[in-house]
This record gives sequence, C-alpha cells and structure tokens, in this order.
Amino acid sequence: MTWTERDQKVKEELAEWENKLLSYQPNDFELTYEKYIEKAFSLLPEDIQTQFFSLLDAWLFHLHALIQGTQFQMDAKDRVLSAGRVFDPQIEGITDFRNLEIDQLNYIVQQQISRHRFYSFAQGGLAGTGGTLLLSSDLPAMAVINLRAVQLIAMSYGFEVNTPFEMMTSLKVFHIATLPARLQIEGWEELKSELYNAHDYLFEGNEKLTDVSWIEQPIKQLLKAMAIIAFRKKYLQGIPLVSMAIGAGSNYSLTRKVTDFAKKYYQWRYLLNKSDQF
Repeated sequence: MTWTERDQKVKEELAEWENKLLSYQPNDFELTYEKYIEKAFSLLPEDIQTQFFSLLDAWLFHLHALIQGTQFQMDAKDRVLSAGRVFDPQIEGITDFRNLEIDQLNYIVQQQISRHRFYSFAQGGLAGTGGTLLLSSDLPAMAVINLRAVQLIAMSYGFEVNTPFEMMTSLKVFHIATLPARLQIEGWEELKSELYNAHDYLFEGNEKLTDVSWIEQPIKQLLKAMAIIAFRKKYLQGIPLVSMAIGAGSNYSLTRKVTDFAKKYYQWRYLLNKSDQF
C-alpha cells in the first residue's frame, strides 16, 4: 500500500514532533531535581533498588493483563469495532482497522482520548475532595485509566495487544509517556529500534520498565496528594474547590501527556505498516 496525501501530512507532523523531542533542553531546576533523586536513591543498597523496581515492573505488567481481561475492556473493544464498521462494514477484527484511512482512525482514537481524559479529570476531582479512600486510590486508578487508554489507542490503529510483543510494547509506551520530557527521545528511539528488530509474536527487547529516572512521576503524584491535603479545608461555598482543581488538573495533564504520546506512536506504527517509506 502507498501513502495518501494525508498520510504524508501526518508523517510530516510526526517528524516535527520528533524534532521537538530531540531539541528539548532541560532547565537547571530539572537537572538539579534529577541529581537529587538519583543521590537519594543511591543511599539505598543496590539489591533493594533492584527489588523495588522489579516489583513495580511486575505490578504494572499484571495490572495491564488484568485490565485487558476485564469485561469492561472487552465491551470497549466491541465499541471500537462498532465505530470502525461505520467506515467499513467488512471489518471483523482489530487488524482490519489498518485498511481504514488515517483520518478515520484519528476520529475513532479521539473519541477514546476524550473519554479517558474526562475519566482522569473526574477521578482527580474526586481525589481532590481529600477523602482518605479516594486519595489513596488515586495512583492505582490513574494507572488503570492510562494503561487502558493506551490499549484502546493501540487497538484503534489496528494493533491487538494480546500478544507478548504488543503487550510489552504498550506497557513501554505508557512508561515512556510518563517519563520527564528530557528523557522521552531516548525512549522513543528505543521503541523504534525494538520494532525494527522485532519478530511477529515474541518480544525480545529490553523488558525492564521502571528505574530511577521514572520515579519522578510517582513523586509528582505524592506532591499532588500533599497539596490536596493542604488545601482540602479551603472551602468555597461548602466545596473544596482549590484541592479539587489541583487533583483534576494534575490528572488531566498526565492523561493528556500519555494519550498524546500513544497516539503519535501508533500513528507511526500505522504508517510504517502501510509503507516502508520511513
């Protein structure tokens, strides 16, 4: 298959986005913050660090598999297929989406993105009320929302996430999307390299996900929780609007970051699958 004019336009947009990643320059605060975190973790014994990140990787992997097997996700997959059949009644499975035009796929994906950004916004608002249960469940809830969003974006571009390669790839997309901006280009290049060297089914790349560089995101979540606790008693007409705004805004920002990155990656996969012009 050859690219259409719109495919070429999307390819140019991806190249521009990639150049922005490549040219990103961290400020002094970011570099100092990174060194502080690395120094703090270096105080822990190496075996403790290894065990901690191994457990974190295992938790993400099992959470990803759990989400994939839920009826809620299966129903969402059926809705994606139904949306695809609006454009092509002959669609029978996820891989058939690769026969649709890029703008048709973007429309389907944007529906998923909008829905999950709303979920994050609502979850953040609820956590922002400062309730112990809601606040403590915010981190796992955000992991579920964003992992689920990546899975559905992948499926919307025609990539089923039930094979070892696609499962690990979608996890890596989530992981890299949540990295600081200064580190994303390295992760992006790793994703591309692993795909070029991939087999059809098995994943043979680096299966390690989290490390010290990723820990900034959980720290941001912790700082958000502290801010919510600090402002939860600041009521406006009986509602803790300030803390709710902090929670909703922070969660929305994270999901926007994750869904934007996932969309770019699977657009690139779609174009690569359609033609070898990359």
